[in-house]
Amino acid sequence: MSAAAWGRLASSKCSDLAELLIIRHGQASFGSDNYDQLSDLGHRQSRAAGAALRAAGWVPDRLMTGTLTRQIETLSSMGFDAAPEQHAGFNEYDFHNLLDVRFGGDVPDPVKADRKIHFRTLRETILEWQGGGLAGARESWADFSGRVADAIRVACDTDAKRVLVISSGGTIGQITASALGAPPAQMMELNLQVKNTSMTKFIFSKRTGAFFLHEFNATPHMMAEQDAKLMSYS
Repeated sequence: MSAAAWGRLASSKCSDLAELLIIRHGQASFGSDNYDQLSDLGHRQSRAAGAALRAAGWVPDRLMTGTLTRQIETLSSMGFDAAPEQHAGFNEYDFHNLLDVRFGGDVPDPVKADRKIHFRTLRETILEWQGGGLAGARESWADFSGRVADAIRVACDTDAKRVLVISSGGTIGQITASALGAPPAQMMELNLQVKNTSMTKFIFSKRTGAFFLHEFNATPHMMAEQDAKLMSYS
């Protein structure tokens, strides 16, 4: 956060501040023909996340998701009834397309089926994409980072005090890196840490424009020993 932003925050009243809680979707169906749907574990993770928020007394007064099925299903399983807004800026980058472009449409089977190989290869691919490579991809790095920034502007243009967003790992990594003023490569390091249904919180002020990271990748609903089995990263 810049010195100017800190100054604006210090001069604002506490009543100006609001919370933006961004939760990564639950575990999706890795390796299946349709990745964009929750697994049974993903639904259980989502229910646990919703229960943890209600137990803590954290009830959102604005709900948002991207347009992806796994994001919408996550919010539904969390048990909040109000109709959410949708903004495609909270969608994940199209990693299927990026891998197709990198490998000329013939992605090796181990990259598709083996988690370790997949995520190692994905990291290399994203770094190439950020550096201006992968010409012909459906979305450039500049387009991705721009539409994520626009989604944040929309989410924070509100009088709501508790905004809940369901998004995806790469998007959360980009929002966090941007809030910290980190270089683009840091986005992928953060992306690979983001657990399914983990909670990343930002504090913002509509009046002053302040926006800063408060908490990253928290999983209070998985802290008890009997709940540790809910943990997943993909």
